[in-house]
Amino acid sequence: MSAASTWLATCRPRTLPASAVPVIVGSACAAQAGAFRPLPALAALAGALLIQLGTNLANDVFDAEKGADTEERIGPVRAVASGLLTASAVRRAMVAAFGLAALVGVYLVTVGGWPVVAIGVASILSGLAYTGGPWPLGYHGLGDVFVLIFFGFVAVCGTAFVQAGLVPRSAWIASLPVGLLSTAILVVNNLRDRHTDVKAGKRTLAVRFGRTAMLWEYALLHAGSYAAVGWLAWALSSPWPLLGLLALPLSVRLLRRTIAAEGPALNPLLGATAQALLVHGALLSAGLVIARR
Repeated sequence: MSAASTWLATCRPRTLPASAVPVIVGSACAAQAGAFRPLPALAALAGALLIQLGTNLANDVFDAEKGADTEERIGPVRAVASGLLTASAVRRAMVAAFGLAALVGVYLVTVGGWPVVAIGVASILSGLAYTGGPWPLGYHGLGDVFVLIFFGFVAVCGTAFVQAGLVPRSAWIASLPVGLLSTAILVVNNLRDRHTDVKAGKRTLAVRFGRTAMLWEYALLHAGSYAAVGWLAWALSSPWPLLGLLALPLSVRLLRRTIAAEGPALNPLLGATAQALLVHGALLSAGLVIARR
């Protein structure tokens, strides 16, 4: 691998929809409330992508240091564990990503005030604590809750807040399908890695409860995301958020593929689940914007 392709792979670009979609949906909620502001929206997107990038780099370093990434790994190659990049180089890149996110946050603080400080600090600390620190969240089965909270409620509601100055009711509800489908990405990841994670002492839900339970969780996460779309349409007294239901056939195909897959066959389903999140989020956002008219 070239140096550029190695760094690109380490950034794990296929996971980035999980940070972009909440901002898109949050901005649509602000637009639905008549409060869309392009500059805060773009800043929120930049901050979200940088925090996701920093978290991905942190995972590469900390998982290697904790022995979670070994030669038995069946997922994409991890740079530090495989010796493609040094831990110090990836750690510096991690610090740079979080530092740039903090700089973007300075502007957002001028727009949204002290709540943005709390959101930014909590997001960066959680990104570090996911696989780092003395009690990493992901190693104790809390990764699913972490993703639901930060990629759902915090990101969607925070994006709407920096534009509208408050959190519209639509943002609270719309954050649910976004968080649920973001969590579905993690379920595929943990389902694939459960055999090597147990050897590294990484007690994800997939390790604790096994394959069948994770398939049920995956199905329920998708089902919950569409139920939330119906709730949003009812809350807004508008049928337009139901556009999100158009992604349902994609979710059904993904569920069938996930049930039939095991081991390396789950690798493409990570990106496919992220794409489903992107399609669902785009359709839901379009419905929210149209509902304003």
